[in-house]
Amino acid sequence: MNRRIALLTGLLLILLLAALPVLAGCGDEETTTDTTEGAETVDTTETSDATEDTTETSEGAAASGETYNIGITQIVSHPALDAAAQGFKDALEEEGIQANFDEQNAQGELPVASTIAEKFVADNVDLILAIATPTSQAAVQATDEIPVLFAAVTDPVAAGLVDDPENPMANVTGVSDKLPMQPHLDLVQELVPDIQTLGVLYNAGEANSVALVEEERQLAEAMGWELQEATVASSAEVLSAAQSLIGRVDAISVLTDNTVVSAFESVVKVGQENGIPVIAGDIDSVERGAAAAYAFDYYEHGRQAGRMAARWLKGASIDQLPVEFAQDLVLAVNPASAEKMGISIPDAMQQEAGEVF
Repeated sequence: MNRRIALLTGLLLILLLAALPVLAGCGDEETTTDTTEGAETVDTTETSDATEDTTETSEGAAASGETYNIGITQIVSHPALDAAAQGFKDALEEEGIQANFDEQNAQGELPVASTIAEKFVADNVDLILAIATPTSQAAVQATDEIPVLFAAVTDPVAAGLVDDPENPMANVTGVSDKLPMQPHLDLVQELVPDIQTLGVLYNAGEANSVALVEEERQLAEAMGWELQEATVASSAEVLSAAQSLIGRVDAISVLTDNTVVSAFESVVKVGQENGIPVIAGDIDSVERGAAAAYAFDYYEHGRQAGRMAARWLKGASIDQLPVEFAQDLVLAVNPASAEKMGISIPDAMQQEAGEVF
C-alpha cells in the first residue's frame, strides 16, 4: 500500500516538473505582448503629432511668404519726414509685404548719411528707402545694384538721382514731393493782400531747396514782389536766420527745406512775436504753428512710396516704375496762430480747408 502511494506521488511530481516550462513560457508571452502593444501605441501617437507639426509649419510658411530686409535712411527727424516713413511701412503691410526694417537717421550730418548707406550695402538689404535728397544721393553713390527708392525729393534730376523721370535707369526711382509753387504763392497773396516783400528761409547746401527758391523768386517777381533770402547750414542757425528777416519782409515762406522744418518752432516764434505771417510748404508745419499751407500730406506721400516699393518687390522692372509725384494738395490752416501773426483766416478759407488746427 505504502509502496503504491509512493509511486503515485512520484508520478505527480514528474508531471508537475514537465508542466513548469510550459507555464513559464505562457507568462513570458503575455509580458512581451503587453510591452509591444504599449510601444506601438506610443509610436503611433508620436508619428501623428510629428505629421501635424510638419503640416502646420508648411502652412505657416506658405501663408507668410518671403520676408524682406529694408533699410530706411532719413536725413533728419521732423514730423513730415517721420510721417512719410510711417506711411511707407503701413502701405507695405497693406500690400501684403512682410519686412524687417532697419531705420537710421543721419541727424542732418552728410558723412553719417554716407555711413548709413554703406551699412545697408554691407548688410545686402533687399531695398533702400531714402527719405530726402542728401540721403538719396548717399544711397545712390553707395550702390548700383540694390534697389533705391527715394521719397521727399523735390527735384530728382537736379539732385543727380535720375536723368529722365519718365525712364529711370539702373536701380533708382521714387516719389517726388515737388511743391506746386503758384498755389503756394497764391495762398500768401490771399492771406497778405498788401505784400511787397516775401522772406524765404532755406539751406543753400540742399539741392532741393535751391531749385525751389529759384522758382519761387521768378514767380514772386512776376507777381511784383521782392524776395529776401536768409540761408542756414544747420538747424541751430534757423532762429537767427528768421530774426534777420524782422523789419525786412511782410511774410515768411518756408518750403520743404528739411533743415528749416526740423527747427520750425523757431520760425513760428519769430512770426508770432513780430507779427509776420509764416506760410508753410507742408501740412505738419501748420499743426506746429504756421498760419497756413496748401501742400501735401506726407503720410500719404509715404504711402505712395510704399505702394511703389511693393510693386518693385513683387517683380516689376525699373522701366515699369517711372518717377511719381506727390498727389492731392490739401489746404490746412491754423487760425489761432495766424491771429498771433497779425492776420485772420477768412471763414470761407476755414470751411474750404481739409485740416484746421
